[in-house]
Amino acid sequence: MKLIGLLDSPFVRRSFITARTLGIPFEHQTLSVFRNFDEFHAINPLVKAPTLVFDDGELMVDSSQIIAWLEHIAGPGKSLWPTDPSAYRRCLQLVSLGLAAAEKSVHRVYEMKVRAAEYRDPDWLQRVEGQIADTYALLEGHLGDSEWLCGDRVTQADITVAVAWRFTHFSAPGLLADSEHPRLAALSAAAEALPAFIAADYS
Repeated sequence: MKLIGLLDSPFVRRSFITARTLGIPFEHQTLSVFRNFDEFHAINPLVKAPTLVFDDGELMVDSSQIIAWLEHIAGPGKSLWPTDPSAYRRCLQLVSLGLAAAEKSVHRVYEMKVRAAEYRDPDWLQRVEGQIADTYALLEGHLGDSEWLCGDRVTQADITVAVAWRFTHFSAPGLLADSEHPRLAALSAAAEALPAFIAADYS
């Protein structure tokens, strides 16, 4: 099984970290959807990261679907989702907010680094940055004082939210201050110290 994409994508990185945390063996191939378009296209005509290539050559895209499959094959007792209904609902809610923050941060990257400067829309950029800030404000308000978000161990919520927070800081330095989001900053520091996150580091 092979995971294709760059780790500076929050969607590739959450898939990579999930597989590592669940103890699922896989190969990682670092291809850019921009710089390696032709090579990526030869593997997956959609040129979408992450792409998961199964041993039989079949493909899967979308990080949430890839993670659902990884959960399915991980075996009993290894799930990164809580079994308690209220904790599961909270975990899903936080994952959804983390994905929204990551998605809007990617929109900002496309606007600032892909679109030519003369075609950028300042109103759209202001809107996206406002959505990013508001999403993280919602997340900060939902976080408590415990180390992890949905109990006493790492869950998919911790992975997704921490990955999104790191990506936003990496792609938009100065947009958000740790001092205004102390719980998110603490979660990020704890998560980034985990072996699976260290294995998925990027700069």
